[in-house]
Amino acid sequence: MQKKQLAGLLLGAACALSVKGQKVNFSEYDLPNGLHVILHQDNSVPVVAVTVFYHVGSKDEDSTRTGFAHFFEHLLFEGTDNIKRGEWSKIVSSNGGLDNATTSQDRTFYYEEFPSNQVELGLWMESERMLHPVINDTGVKTQNEVVKEEKRQRLDNQPYGHFLEEIFKRLFTVHPYRWQPIGSMAHLDAAKLDEFKAFFKKYYVPNNAVLSIAGDIDLEQTQKWIAYYFSDIPRGETIVKTQYVEPPITHEIIDTAYDANIQIPGIMAAYRIAGLSSPDTKVLGMITSYLSNGGSSKLYKKMVDEKKNALQVGAFNFALEDYGAYITYALPNNGASLNDLLKDIDEEVAKIQKDLISEQDFQKLQNQFENSYVSSNTRKLGIAENLSDGYIYYGKNTNHINEELKENRTVTREQIREVARKYLNRNQRVVLYYLPKAK
Repeated sequence: MQKKQLAGLLLGAACALSVKGQKVNFSEYDLPNGLHVILHQDNSVPVVAVTVFYHVGSKDEDSTRTGFAHFFEHLLFEGTDNIKRGEWSKIVSSNGGLDNATTSQDRTFYYEEFPSNQVELGLWMESERMLHPVINDTGVKTQNEVVKEEKRQRLDNQPYGHFLEEIFKRLFTVHPYRWQPIGSMAHLDAAKLDEFKAFFKKYYVPNNAVLSIAGDIDLEQTQKWIAYYFSDIPRGETIVKTQYVEPPITHEIIDTAYDANIQIPGIMAAYRIAGLSSPDTKVLGMITSYLSNGGSSKLYKKMVDEKKNALQVGAFNFALEDYGAYITYALPNNGASLNDLLKDIDEEVAKIQKDLISEQDFQKLQNQFENSYVSSNTRKLGIAENLSDGYIYYGKNTNHINEELKENRTVTREQIREVARKYLNRNQRVVLYYLPKAK
């Protein structure tokens, strides 16, 4: 089966959930070595997603060795004792599959999407990655160059590529969220091979991982394969996560950053907020949609359509496990000043803090979030990832995937007002003037 055929099957599964939200059935258990397993069976389409969620991200790094988690996202595709260097993705694609991985501040997520007759292959490959990857000087040097090129393309040479970095290092002073997952190239250059091996030994172990499989599977056979491929992988040392407590921001922090890749300046305001599992985070997501989701949103209508003083304006909720960042931003049009743009944004935020949003706007938000929930659970990969997220981020509550829609529906207009009052205040934020810099 070719990639296009697989993509067609995945798209064909897009109606797996009704608009009302269909319950996602799953089973879960632990292997003796601590690996948590989640299985979701859906035989409607012959497709399966095999995923492994390692609870390690950039927040788990040493401050003098940043970038390790993201580096391992790349390094663990180098090969294993039984998969030759450079052959990983070739094996996947030659068997009709797709593969990739992502790294955040909180986790590293590997996945393969296969035709369902290749479930065993996916399990074998992920067990190989966990059990005996090849970590040597050749792989480290190769991936070091890959990461450097990624940094150049995605950050260093991109307009506004460093704005998150500039915001987070001002918003956080204690927590490792103060650096971005890409980390420091100087730190990676300075690291010794033994340091990479030690990082792997500590974090890429069964008791720090979730194996989540969703799609066209035979439950009994899949459990037998999982036991065969994963049970003998040794348990790692117990990992104790460091708890970082940020002192509250009690006054407005105003600063300036420069970017040689831009000609149009920007202004951003960032607020430190609660972590993913807080009910407030969901409400802040609704405030985001109200302010900047689409052409009918408050900020777009006011500043782009009517006043025409902004080329772009928006807000987004950057939700992470321990804390998050709520960020508003604008780029000027027609010679508008950055201060006037910030004033216009602040006026809309103040309205939410003062008055209840209209019933019509509130119903629109509910519909948007219901559609987003359904959309996130149409692909098998999305289901597998959301099941893992529930287990890790919501106190081992894998069933969060089925509770999320109800949580959205219980949010009230009063909650929206109160959460805006709680977090989105001037004395609790960083204001960043993001300006062009001569090359």
